[in-house]
Formats: sequence, structure tokens, C-alpha cells
Amino acid sequence: MSSTWKCEEARVPPALQLLTPPITKFKIGLCQMSVTPDKERNIVHARNAIMKAAEMGAKLVLLPEMWNSPYSHESFPVYAEEIDAGSEASPSTAMLSEVARTLNITIVGGSIPERSGDKLYNTCCVFDTDGKLKARHRKIHLFDIDIPGEITFQESKTLTAGETPTIVDTGAHLICYPGAFNMTTGQLLWELCQRARAADNQLYVATCSPARDVASVYVAWGHSTLVGPFGEILATTEHDEAVIVSEIDYSQVELIRTNLPLQNQRRGDLYQLVDVQRLNC
Repeated sequence: MSSTWKCEEARVPPALQLLTPPITKFKIGLCQMSVTPDKERNIVHARNAIMKAAEMGAKLVLLPEMWNSPYSHESFPVYAEEIDAGSEASPSTAMLSEVARTLNITIVGGSIPERSGDKLYNTCCVFDTDGKLKARHRKIHLFDIDIPGEITFQESKTLTAGETPTIVDTGAHLICYPGAFNMTTGQLLWELCQRARAADNQLYVATCSPARDVASVYVAWGHSTLVGPFGEILATTEHDEAVIVSEIDYSQVELIRTNLPLQNQRRGDLYQLVDVQRLNC
């Protein structure tokens, strides 16, 4: 017997329709930068990296995870900023806002340690071309790892997990991951996860890591990367400081989704994809 299932029945509530991007092509900049104990230097350095990416044509710029602070339990409370308390209390986000407005670009501001009351969060702020805070995402899945003889680190020791997913409409249909994979997980999983997510979702995936500093307590893997919707590597760095700019072409997303229509092949008769948050709202 022929199946009578309908693919749209595999998602509850029905999927939100993505708006047509205002442009079909644009350039994205990935700023892989070194992070030092000097917070003021880190802020100036990030600003210069963003400006360099913009000069190279980038309209959206991505920074690394924890770009204003060393990645350590001792540093998080010292470098943390109160984002809602104004520019003096949060010089890092004040800089991002000013640069986004001045250069007329969108900035996915990596992440910084955020203080809210007696809690610390690993927080990513997104600023639009007017310099306004479009979104603030507090990292939900904290990174805890214990591999004997290689690496032990528990973000949950000092950081609090966020409680809600964050969706922001920038007009860009891609996934951005500010990340700080280490020398163990980086070699094994960094590229693998990026290419898998790009192929699964048939869209672009951009990642940005701090540059590698072998003298630091936590040594980042580096290799900031842009992956295309077929899982292909379009641009990548090594482990040193670098600013790379590459083009995103949404016509490729449409082409691949037409040639390989994965979204039309969901089996609504066997399973459902339930968006609990939207369902409850």
C-alpha cells in the first residue's frame, strides 16, 4: 500500500516560514583573535579586528567565545560585565554597539562573562546596523569535560546555564557558533560538528574561535571556519590570529534544498518534531 503521510505533519506547531533575505549574497567576517589578561587591550584588539573585516567587505562579523577574558574560573568573575547597567559597567558591549552603528554592520559579539545579580553567564550579544542590541543569548549547554590525562574543565563550576533558546532576525539565514574548543575536542569534533550541522540543515555554518595560546590555562583549538550548505569547507584559518572574509550565497541553499529535498521527506506517520517552547506559548 502506498503511504499517505504528509511531511508537514512531522512538525508541531508548523514550521515558521523564513522571510526572504533582503539580499542573496553578502560577506561574513570571522575574527580569530588572541585573548590576553589585559581586558582593555582585548577590547581595542577586537575593535580593530572588526574594522579590518568591514574594510574587507564583511556585512556581518563574528567574534570568538570569551574574547574579552581568559577562559578560566578565576577570570570569569573578574572580567564579567553588567550588560544592562550602561557603557561604564559593560565597556565590551558598548564598543560593539558603537562599531556596529559606525560601520553599518551586524555583529555577533562572540561571548563575554556576564554578571546578573549573584550569577555569572556565558553571554553572546548581537547588535544590528543601528548599534541596537538585537539579542542576548546566555549559553544553555555549559561545557563540562573530564578526560583523564588530557583535559578537565567544568564551566558549571562558576557559570550558570541560560534557560531559553534565542532566535534573532538579522535577515541572515545561517548558524553562528562562537566557540572555544580545546586541543582534545578541537581535533576530534570541531570540523566534524560544523560540517554535520551544515549538511543536516542545508545552510551555512560559521564558527569563530580564539587564537591558540599554548601558555594559557585553557588552550583553544583555533581554526575558525565557514561551511557551506553541502558540508563543504569554504574558508578556514589555522590556529594563529587571523581575520577572514568569505561570501555567503543564499541561491546555493535554495539549489541544494531543491536538489535534495530533505525537509519534504519527514515521516509524519512515524514521528513528530515538537517545538515545546512555541507549543507552550
